[in-house]
Amino acid sequence: MNKEAKIYVAGHRGLVGSAIVKNLQQKGYTNILTKTHQEVDLINQQETAEFFAKEKPEYVFLAAAKVGGILANNTYRADFIYINLMIQNNVIHQSYLNGVKKLLFLGSTCIYPKNANQPIKESELLTNQLEYTNEPYAIAKIAGIKLCESYNLQYKTNFLSVMPTNLYGPNDNFDLEKSHVLPALIRKIHLAHLLETKNDKAVLKDLKVDALEKAEKILAKFGVSSQSVEIWGSGKPKREFLWSEDMASACVFLMENKDFKNTFNPQEKEIRNTHINIGTGTDISIKELAEKIKKIIGFNGQLNFNTKKPDGTMRKVTDVAKIHDLGWKHSVELDEGIKKMYTFYLNKDVGL
Repeated sequence: MNKEAKIYVAGHRGLVGSAIVKNLQQKGYTNILTKTHQEVDLINQQETAEFFAKEKPEYVFLAAAKVGGILANNTYRADFIYINLMIQNNVIHQSYLNGVKKLLFLGSTCIYPKNANQPIKESELLTNQLEYTNEPYAIAKIAGIKLCESYNLQYKTNFLSVMPTNLYGPNDNFDLEKSHVLPALIRKIHLAHLLETKNDKAVLKDLKVDALEKAEKILAKFGVSSQSVEIWGSGKPKREFLWSEDMASACVFLMENKDFKNTFNPQEKEIRNTHINIGTGTDISIKELAEKIKKIIGFNGQLNFNTKKPDGTMRKVTDVAKIHDLGWKHSVELDEGIKKMYTFYLNKDVGL
């Protein structure tokens, strides 16, 4: 990519998209194209077609998606599969029709089977049953991988697919109902600490309510009090976490240096599993993660694990040999990342 190339970042206000824009700007790219959902509805086929025909981007980062944690995935199953399929289909097809030089599609490691061999190699895709709670989202992302792969094989496009592990970082979602595990733990434990230290003013400001009784009622719904924080599941599942700006670094690295032909062995008779895992290759239990966050924030209460709630997949750590072989490795370790994330949260205007 030359520094003047027109680069479209779909989903630029999200966790990964905003980090990609920041990375590109820091590297001196000057023609970055972004549009809000209100400006271009990527779920709408006609709007997407008109946008691509008018703007003619040369490169596309497809980071736009509907995302969420276990509760959101399991509650809004139809939304997760429909919205993600529509966004992917429209953007990838229009990229082909309008001659995009290279596209990078972002999926998720939830594409892998619930009982995949650990650490998870790219070859584990479609070898067994998916985890039920996020099956619709996973199926949508698998379709995106196969769409890129199939267009490459049939139409000779240059579309890459990357599968990030659990991401966290600036511009993450801290919604008490819909956020992923790490930002959810940070916010819940922070609010419990505020209650513990009787910092009522900060509690009201965080939740954007005008009375402590209202705040306590809201927090009780999510298992947060001055003495304890409820966490879904047993705490035994292990998860891998990657700083979002590291993920952006990997995406830009691949777009600058690698093509579809670099993602598979040309000697293979059947070209499949061309996607690339992006992660750290190390994991931590949810209990250990919660204890780590609790220590960083300074909360002295209890962590109560609700075993009536689902654990999800018990272990999900990626094999990152492929991305390492291509020349990229993460730089931010978890302890540093949590501290940076907490600082970001403290300066964020949140609300429910």
